[in-house]
Amino acid sequence: MKLYFAPGACSLATHIIAHEAGVAVTPVKTDLRAKTTADGGDFLAINPKGYVPALGLDSGEVLTEVGAILQYIGDKNAASGVMPAAGTMARYRQIEWLTFIGAEIHKNMGSFFNPAQTPDWRAGVEALLTRRLGLLESALGDKPYLTGDAFTAADAYLAVVLNWAGMVKFDLSAFPRLAALKARVFARPAAQAALKAEGLI
Repeated sequence: MKLYFAPGACSLATHIIAHEAGVAVTPVKTDLRAKTTADGGDFLAINPKGYVPALGLDSGEVLTEVGAILQYIGDKNAASGVMPAAGTMARYRQIEWLTFIGAEIHKNMGSFFNPAQTPDWRAGVEALLTRRLGLLESALGDKPYLTGDAFTAADAYLAVVLNWAGMVKFDLSAFPRLAALKARVFARPAAQAALKAEGLI
């Protein structure tokens, strides 16, 4: 399988989970501005949406969207525990977190990269993001990971999005538990391997 990524983008979460689950993927670096792959290929021909991640399956199909790819990779090695078993309440809770992170944290944090964002727009997003992160901070409590003691795909996704805070000058100091979760995730061998593969360390 080919994992199309851009260094440090949300595709990093899928890269981490592939390493964590022991699922072999061939990383393909993608230039999101030029819409080309490292070998000069047309990325829009692979994923017409024009963003990462995209997972090229051995069947020739291409799967897109972070939440879908995280589940697909996790299910390739269910024993890894990065995705709970299908049909269980734990799986639905995991989907709940993935959806929340995607809709409420990723999209809001990602909006800060938009050069057209006005000060008023940013202020509104910061207020909303502060409320959403407050919910996560409370939900995390004293647990090491979102759903308890076990690391899951949702933790990888959240950590990657939180990692953008420094780049976009969003202060996370009000959320020490989330900051600790981010550090915990990035200290994992799988995350270190993914960061190295993406040229980030």
